[in-house]
Amino acid sequence: MKFEKELVHGKLIKRYKRFLADIELDTGEVVVAHCTNSGSMKSCLENGAEVYLTPVDDPKRKTKFTWEMIKINGDWVGINTGNPNKLAFEAISNGEIPGLDGYTTVKREVKFGDSRFDVYAENEQEKCFVEVKNVSMKENEYALFPDAVTTRGQKHLKTLMEVKKQGMRAVMLYIIQRSDVQIFAPAKEIDPAYAELLKEAQTAGVEIFPMQAKVTPTEITLSKKLPFEL
Repeated sequence: MKFEKELVHGKLIKRYKRFLADIELDTGEVVVAHCTNSGSMKSCLENGAEVYLTPVDDPKRKTKFTWEMIKINGDWVGINTGNPNKLAFEAISNGEIPGLDGYTTVKREVKFGDSRFDVYAENEQEKCFVEVKNVSMKENEYALFPDAVTTRGQKHLKTLMEVKKQGMRAVMLYIIQRSDVQIFAPAKEIDPAYAELLKEAQTAGVEIFPMQAKVTPTEITLSKKLPFEL
């Protein structure tokens, strides 16, 4: 996934009200950027750290920038929660994820019951629903999800189990937007209910794909599938 516009460099002053961040640009100007991440952003917030923003031309938007990434321990961490969905759609459409390739039809935002899944793919052999989650939290060598309690995420796992029960393929795809981790796991201490449901979902046949992404100021690319512990 290549960024359509040239990103703007600056440094983080502070994040506040969940969806806003004050950024000092290299010019010295201080701007307010939109933060798409509604979670705690634990382990990827550091005041004074380098950041990159996308400029936004929409006259209806109050904020003229979207916050894309932050540099933590010398590496870029992607914090825009919308990017993993684009990345997953591109990668599945192009057959770039081993085990999620060979599909002839790939769509975004497809309904199943009262849920809407990020990606739907099919071929002559099977139908597959994929839910995509952004992972940015790190603890030692672990990439952890979620970084805040997610009742919506719990609902998605229950619905994926129903997808599987109806004879279709159900996939939980975690896009890990940082390179300094080696293993994926649910954040049991933050959301124990989600962790239990993920274990139950795997037992029921829901597939877990933790995909690590390399984040740079020009593009985000999937690098490899990580092992996971439940």
